[in-house]
Amino acid sequence: MTFQEIKDRYSAAPFRPFEIVLTNARHIRVNHPEFMALSPDEDTVVVYENDGHLTIDVPLVIAVKELKNGARPRKGKR
Repeated sequence: MTFQEIKDRYSAAPFRPFEIVLTNARHIRVNHPEFMALSPDEDTVVVYENDGHLTIDVPLVIAVKELKNGARPRKGKR
């Protein structure tokens, strides 16, 4: 995953919520571009969450997934 691919999702018009998937299988949701910051050196991305923020090293990102219609992923069948 490259910084440019993350930047393209971040600056898409209209913006669509997406998830960043890390090498440890963690999914980080980005609901709005105001909840994310891109470093000028293109090495890190900061995502702001309710309980603080996460600084993510770009080489640890394995995928960026757009969420269909901004919907949250389902947790499974009941």
